[in-house]
Amino acid sequence: MFGYYNSLSSEVYDLDKPIGSSFGDIEYYTERLAACRGHILEPAVGTGRMMVPLLEKGFQVDGFDVSQDMLSICRANCEKRGFNPTLFEARMETFSLEEKYGAIVIPTGTFLLIHERETSLQALENFHRHLENGGKLIVDLFIPSELEMGKVSTRMWESDNGDVLTVDSTIVEVDPIKQYRVSQGRYEKWRNGKLIATELERYPLRWYGVEEFRTILEQIGFADIHISTDYQFDIYPTQAGQTITFEATATK
Repeated sequence: MFGYYNSLSSEVYDLDKPIGSSFGDIEYYTERLAACRGHILEPAVGTGRMMVPLLEKGFQVDGFDVSQDMLSICRANCEKRGFNPTLFEARMETFSLEEKYGAIVIPTGTFLLIHERETSLQALENFHRHLENGGKLIVDLFIPSELEMGKVSTRMWESDNGDVLTVDSTIVEVDPIKQYRVSQGRYEKWRNGKLIATELERYPLRWYGVEEFRTILEQIGFADIHISTDYQFDIYPTQAGQTITFEATATK
């Protein structure tokens, strides 16, 4: 059976992207959120890589994720640093809260993990509903440059107790017309040369054209849309593989 951000993949995520590690996004998001006076929501909060630095800078941040394993690590990472933020299990397209947020942030292309187009549109509409009038949506996307099926990539990490974790990742499906690919990952944990745990997971990824996504945001009710590249504000993208950040203001 295939899982989705279960125990091993969540552990790997925390090792690969520890709290505070940045691709330039933590600095960029901190700057773009400087004027935000309301609460911030981070869907797909993961293990807290972005959340904790924002909390440390004095922002009020809530978060949710579909993975209880991710949330457990996130809670522990927050507690180690003296924080107790609101964290809960939910999906982007269906979460429902009374709170209206000053900003919703989704770094590192996580939004693209919503495979079905209609579901992703429902998620964007849900974000709009949960933003204050004038609230900001800041979301990272990218257009994948790697679409070769069957090519296996392998990575390895060592945990503090000496366990070795490996992941073999393979692209198993590509549909350039419907704009998605599916990758399959095999996670393994080794202790003293013996395999002690294995997980299989499938990760769909849907991508959008730059102007396509701008139009979607406008149709939902967002305005004042800025498109930035590799965390350089208002620099338009030129090629696949670049990080494309959309910043849009909710109008009611």
